Amino acid sequence: MANNTTKKDLYLVHLIIGIGIMIAFRVLPIQLPHVTATGMEILGIFVGTLYLWSTSDPIWASIFAIFMVGLSSYSSMNAVLTSTFGNPILVQVFFLLTIVNCLVENNLTEYVGRFFLTRKICTGRPWMLSFFIMLGCMLMAAFMNAFAPIFLFWPILYDIFQMTGMKAHEKYPTIMVILVALASMLGFPVPPFMGNGLALLNNYVTVTTNMGSPVVIDNAGYLLLGLIHGLICIILIILFCKFILRPDTSKLKAITPEMLNSNPLPPMSLRQKLIGGSFVVFIITLLVPSLFSATAIGKFISANTYGICLFYTFLLCVVRIDKKPLLNYTQTMKRFAWATYFLIASAILLGSALTSDVTGISQFLNAVLLPIFQNISPGMFSIIVMLLTVLLTNVCNSFVIGILMQPVIATFCLATGVDSAPIVAVMIQFVLSSAAVTPAASPFAAMLFGNKDWLKAGNIYKYTLMFVGIELLIVFLCTLPLANILVG
Repeated sequence: MANNTTKKDLYLVHLIIGIGIMIAFRVLPIQLPHVTATGMEILGIFVGTLYLWSTSDPIWASIFAIFMVGLSSYSSMNAVLTSTFGNPILVQVFFLLTIVNCLVENNLTEYVGRFFLTRKICTGRPWMLSFFIMLGCMLMAAFMNAFAPIFLFWPILYDIFQMTGMKAHEKYPTIMVILVALASMLGFPVPPFMGNGLALLNNYVTVTTNMGSPVVIDNAGYLLLGLIHGLICIILIILFCKFILRPDTSKLKAITPEMLNSNPLPPMSLRQKLIGGSFVVFIITLLVPSLFSATAIGKFISANTYGICLFYTFLLCVVRIDKKPLLNYTQTMKRFAWATYFLIASAILLGSALTSDVTGISQFLNAVLLPIFQNISPGMFSIIVMLLTVLLTNVCNSFVIGILMQPVIATFCLATGVDSAPIVAVMIQFVLSSAAVTPAASPFAAMLFGNKDWLKAGNIYKYTLMFVGIELLIVFLCTLPLANILVG
């Protein structure tokens, strides 16, 4: 009973603090240059929302943030609700989350996972098997569901460890359980057309539009950047584990594809083939505007992207196999990620409000940041941004830090004439993929610390610090220069 009371009391404390910040911030005796009374209201709502996002349920925290903006002098409640839930980006997020759930509901993730596990090149090569597990996690997280590979590969690894006599908390099992989550994180921000990556990319368009110079990041370039970044990270982390950490993998050399496939999956059904094949076509279609922007079909798809998401969902619902639709909407919606949906909805609204001219917050950022960064080269600025990103994202929610860093990048780049697209593209990839060191950093990190049967907290801190350090080095040496080519 004492534990339940403590949790309840902490919940109420967080609730009171978060709402108190939203309400009381506007009356604090603080004079911020250029920030209007409306700006103080929005700033208070934003700070309070950040607090609640990090300490409470993101669903109700996001809903309350939208409600508070509707009560402020920024706009009327009807206008706020219309601009939030009528935003085409949020419509796209809704249908994409539904489509991804359809893939998981029809067990397509299991077939993808089994494919990566049973490559013959892995026979007698433990680190090649480890590489393919990480690669499978990254690609599944990028194009299917960010958390599905963790739920899929962790039990498979447990079976492998039991089969080979490896025990929990031994070096190799510890490393691989962590790397499954880390590889999933590397895939998480890759797709520019769904999830937190989509939300941050479109929020940056809003931020820079409100500053008078909209910046749109090329989707194909961003996607390719994320895949290359993730692949390089996986390769170097595997090499680091093999040659530097050097856990004992001798027991794994007897593992064969036949052993991993001892309980083979049945052949894919016509339903699964249609869903999987149509999804590949759908993803390719979304990338056409980036690859062929000057063509008629590229222009048409670009102008109708949200309609295409809607139409594809319609097709999945209307096409039937054995008198059952490909997408059983009622069943699929049981696993809908409402937390992601409402978090994105409130983030888009707050991002737009914060950088609106009526708040004066953009002008305030200009006045504060320009004297600090005026004598810094673009290269040094990029380094400072990435260092701040990796430090902040591991003590606070990664999505929140992505939102916070964008006005900083936009302010510096617009004032100095530097192209901000490469910097912000890398920042988005990095902020979402490096939040692994503390439980508060991301849901992925929370899952690591919650897996007490296989992981000790001390080992999580030790290995994630190493792996995130490797990723930071890759960002400096490879990803930033590559971003100037792909999205610059």
